[in-house]
Amino acid sequence: MRSSLTNGMYYNVVCLFRYVGYALIPALVLLLALFVATVLSYFIVHFLSDAVPLRQLISRITQGLLVLSIFPLLSYLKINKQDFGYAPLSLFFKQLGLGFGMGFIVLIPVFLVLYFLNIIVINKAQPWGWGIMSTTLIINLGLALLIALVEESLFRGLLWSSLSKKLPAIMAVMLSAIYFAGLHFLTTKTNLPTSTLTIWSGFGLWPEAFSNVISSKNASGLIALLMVGIFLALLRTQYSVSLGVCIGCHCCWVWQIKTCKKFFYTDFSSPYHDWVSSYDGITGPLVSIWLAVIILLYFTYRYLVDKSRLSH
Repeated sequence: MRSSLTNGMYYNVVCLFRYVGYALIPALVLLLALFVATVLSYFIVHFLSDAVPLRQLISRITQGLLVLSIFPLLSYLKINKQDFGYAPLSLFFKQLGLGFGMGFIVLIPVFLVLYFLNIIVINKAQPWGWGIMSTTLIINLGLALLIALVEESLFRGLLWSSLSKKLPAIMAVMLSAIYFAGLHFLTTKTNLPTSTLTIWSGFGLWPEAFSNVISSKNASGLIALLMVGIFLALLRTQYSVSLGVCIGCHCCWVWQIKTCKKFFYTDFSSPYHDWVSSYDGITGPLVSIWLAVIILLYFTYRYLVDKSRLSH
């Protein structure tokens, strides 16, 4: 009996260490990309002079390296197109439309509440007209689609697919959401003069960037993006090949937020301003609560449907 208990405890400890190892691998990939980007940025910034700050170069190159890492990692991890989440083209476009419609329905109530609470206010200084509005809508849609393609391929594609092969589904969902939310806050606002730069200067920005992720002032925005990540990851789990739905939903949200920020502004003097965060003036506690309610209602519905099927 004692031997079986010992073996069981040993197995649990081994599993725990294995899970921790799998969970940390994406962080190591991120650190490697950040290291390479920091070194490359030092050399590039001398050619660009003060045209692009070092902090922005490091951020953009890191993001580019992470995207490029998708292709070799897919081959190394033996993840095929179906496991990655991309459906055949005709089905993919249907999923894209379905996700876009879902994203619109989910987020539009948030905008309405923010508007009626006078948290977001019409920007009267912004020229209005069909020409400006249509151009803005089209440009923002293109940018939103690009952002959604990149981020969903990285987080709900590569990251979720690789983690779900090694970890329980709920852990894969949570970890992909944590990395998704954290990376949005891995930034710094410190500009370093080009004349004083050394190859080590970029590394001096790291502590500020990482502390920004766990800063209390960003907590509400971080939690909101964490809920966004959980929502999209759960969406990804509902079908074996469903990345198109995630991309469509993500695209619609980015499109709505960018368009709203063009024609409205966030009034942080509003008595209800705590419902949004300083991250983008839209996401915040209201988004977190709303997405949590939707997730709870969906799984309650699924539970009742499954229970009804079993009873029959």
